Amino acid sequence: QVQLVESGGGLVQPGGSLRLSCAASGSIFRIVGMGWYRQAPGKQRELVAAITSGSGGVTNYTDSVKGRFTISRDNAKNTVYLQMNSLKPEDTAVYYCYWKAAVIAGMRRDYWGQGTQVTVSS
Repeated sequence: QVQLVESGGGLVQPGGSLRLSCAASGSIFRIVGMGWYRQAPGKQRELVAAITSGSGGVTNYTDSVKGRFTISRDNAKNTVYLQMNSLKPEDTAVYYCYWKAAVIAGMRRDYWGQGTQVTVSS
């Protein structure tokens, strides 16, 4: 069993910063990528950032956070981070981390964190 524990959310004013972390416990097998989704009230779940588990650590971001958010990982600690700078009210959401694992050829399984609330407000 894999459990992902998130931390780092909270209330911040516009323009502020937060760093989210997502630490995995248990045996991790064949992880191909990690990342962060968010879901705001009344809106669909949105992929915010992703990073591959390979040595290159290729990253991808949704357009609205490019230049403000940075995803990174620490393989030794089984942890993925999301550094969020220049936060805007539109970033307010529950943020969920995930680990994507390869199960068999053509099949993937996602492990999810419990979610952490990020609120950007004056």
